[in-house]
Amino acid sequence: MSAESKLKELGIELPTRMAPAGSYVPAVRTGNLLFLSGAGPIGTDGSPVIGKLGADMDVAGGQAAARLVAYQLLATIRQELGSLDNVSRVVKLLGMVNCTPDFGQAPQVINGASDLFIELWGDAGRHARSAVGMASLPMGIAVEIEMIVEIDG
Repeated sequence: MSAESKLKELGIELPTRMAPAGSYVPAVRTGNLLFLSGAGPIGTDGSPVIGKLGADMDVAGGQAAARLVAYQLLATIRQELGSLDNVSRVVKLLGMVNCTPDFGQAPQVINGASDLFIELWGDAGRHARSAVGMASLPMGIAVEIEMIVEIDG
């Protein structure tokens, strides 16, 4: 089943890609790789999901925020490539979690995004990954993720 079909089967409607918040572009393509800039979680009301894991947000809330980030990344891929089906492999994620110094569950939080990519692309969605805790993230967002995907052809 294609990634686009799987997305429909899951009942997921991707949001409109957010405009860059600074002097950068959402994605850069070089050769058969697409590098996606870091994205944050945007709630259904259009506002950023803010919070600090280990203080005012738990792992389940962080995973939900990471999934929202995945939606933003998927929207960027679709806008850049025309279809999620043009992705041949998810190569790498860098997941950053806004957390307290003693919070050690950043990998579990970023699973909220990783699991969706595996659900959409199967084995081609399995990727290399780093998941790190940060003292702060822009605008107080809970999670930021950047991504590299390989493109067909």
